Amino acid sequence: MGLLTISNFSSKLLSFLLVPLYTSVLTTKDYGIYDIFNTTIMLLIPILTMGIIESVLRFPLENRENSEVIYLVGLKHVLRGFFILIIVCGINYVYTFSDTLLKYNIFFIFLYITAVVSQMLQNFARGIEKVSSLAVSGILSSIAVISLNILFLLYLDLGLVGYFLANILGMVISIIYLVFSLGVWKYKLSRKIDKKLEKEMLNYSIPTIANSISWWVNNAADRYIIISLFGLATNGIYSVSYKIPSIMNVFQTIFNQAWTISAVQEFDKNDSNGFYKNVYSGTNFVMITVCSILILLTKVLARLLYKNQFYSAWTYVPYLLISILFGVLCGVLGGVYTATKDSKKLGSSTVIGAVVNVIAGYLLSVLIGPIGAALGTLLSYIIVWLIRLVDVKKYMKLRINLKRDVISYVVLLLQAIELIYVKEGILLYSTQTILFLIILLMYMNELKMLLKNIIS
Repeated sequence: MGLLTISNFSSKLLSFLLVPLYTSVLTTKDYGIYDIFNTTIMLLIPILTMGIIESVLRFPLENRENSEVIYLVGLKHVLRGFFILIIVCGINYVYTFSDTLLKYNIFFIFLYITAVVSQMLQNFARGIEKVSSLAVSGILSSIAVISLNILFLLYLDLGLVGYFLANILGMVISIIYLVFSLGVWKYKLSRKIDKKLEKEMLNYSIPTIANSISWWVNNAADRYIIISLFGLATNGIYSVSYKIPSIMNVFQTIFNQAWTISAVQEFDKNDSNGFYKNVYSGTNFVMITVCSILILLTKVLARLLYKNQFYSAWTYVPYLLISILFGVLCGVLGGVYTATKDSKKLGSSTVIGAVVNVIAGYLLSVLIGPIGAALGTLLSYIIVWLIRLVDVKKYMKLRINLKRDVISYVVLLLQAIELIYVKEGILLYSTQTILFLIILLMYMNELKMLLKNIIS
């Protein structure tokens, strides 16, 4: 987790610090276009690759000897998916189903191929447990993206085109480093692929497509709902609101990357040494604490980060923060499915959550405006968490203090509601501080344990 922190925190922190640059140089429509392209690519990757990237992570963890073949199977399906995308973009070039895609066709294609190859290499690095390489690639990519954004946006004034180029080239640098660091450049592309192993990988990966699509819906449905009801400019503002929750996303990303490895290696249906319990409880405490602090500081951070017409984005932040909290807890519980290779069960809960997200998000948006989309996202994450919490008991004994946890979630909701409906002043911040202290008192044992571990 320490190495993964270096990899992810550097990129997320630097990206976070550049928000004022993005919101002062790009228009809300420009930001909305990039966001919807990036969001769409995250949907296409599992579909066009048949979810093979998940197998590239899972299979080397228990079959290191065949890591070269596993990588080549992944590369085969990544290239196949890329050719399908080229055909789709070619059809759009002729018949023009999307004017925006036609205008930025080449950037969409390059953004996809760099994103999918980067994801596969990162997963492979985790699968063969070369986490140090992952950390270095994250730092190199961060430095490149930041430097190129400053060059293209501030000095060359390239606008949205510059934003595309900076992010694409940043991933290219990461890809080049990982290709050499992991030694995959030595792999013989002409090597015959083991059909039996490929079938096993696909049997595992194909059911994860439903899970990936459902998580994508949970993460992205709100954006499409907002675009359909309120337009690209509103989506640009809504997308920027994710920048404060992205602080929590750092912890989520770091944890999930490390947890996938440990969940497989340490699985015990009786949880005899309390490993799963301690991981769940510790993660829950840290995320609740961070969430509470960020809700308290939302308006302060928004004034620093959200420039011009983007400032109104702060209203969506509290509910998105709580959504990420439940997303992290779902990831902890999902580790049980990964350990048991039950990818079908993994997807069923997220499918239900995705359906709830679309229906609730759309209805609430019609009734109360764009903030309804954020509430729909929050509701869907809670549903997935509840389903997995019940379902995981079939696989293992997980002893947690559920009553206390639920009370703390209610306190977070009170913080969110107060932030939106109480004017900024002494009353607001004194009440927010009291609610935060209540959470700390409820988790005093975890706090003492955390401090003890840090000191030791």
